[in-house]
Amino acid sequence: MRSLPLPLALTARLTPVVVLACAGWALSSGPAAPTAADHRPAQRTPTGSASAPSSTAVSKSYKAAPAPCSSVPVATVKSLVPGAKTAGKEIPSTDTSLRRTCSWNALQGYDYRWLDVSFEITGSDDAAKKEYQQRVSEKSGGGEVPGVGDAGYSVVNLTTENKQETREGVVLVRASNALVVITYNGSDFETKKAPSTDEINKGAIKAAKSAVAALGSGTSG
Repeated sequence: MRSLPLPLALTARLTPVVVLACAGWALSSGPAAPTAADHRPAQRTPTGSASAPSSTAVSKSYKAAPAPCSSVPVATVKSLVPGAKTAGKEIPSTDTSLRRTCSWNALQGYDYRWLDVSFEITGSDDAAKKEYQQRVSEKSGGGEVPGVGDAGYSVVNLTTENKQETREGVVLVRASNALVVITYNGSDFETKKAPSTDEINKGAIKAAKSAVAALGSGTSG
């Protein structure tokens, strides 16, 4: 296979400690198409329904973040990030009991995919709810994700640099006193097109559901 030079911004994305800057949120299809802490805020808009509890609200409190690299099943990692090392790479944290993140990324042929799973444990349900609402208020163009945690929000955005498209989806979930943040993106370096909004949105939500289920390993009960 011939080698293909990557745009500088996307080359930087291959380094696990660097995150793509986001611009131009795009409305997703499906349940709704969130965001990592390092995304640039979009226009603030009211989001009253985004924090409403779902029918599967979690009632337990969590005292520690679970191991993030085992929070998503191997089969899911293989389907979302083809060619990635399924063990993932955990990002160093100053306090692993409160925040843990794992990343998977791979370039297979001309297709690039990146997945981040992050857990944040707050001191109380109220603290997590306040943080969740604050982050959701900084987004626009997304919507509620039903049936995951106490509240879920999802948004997908498209960026273009040097004619290369990248589409990224972020899912933010609150479950009791924990926050789960999923970031999933992709590019095709041959066509310079990005994966569809539906593909990225559904992939991010699928990873989010697995990650929320993994929170049980950090319950206080």
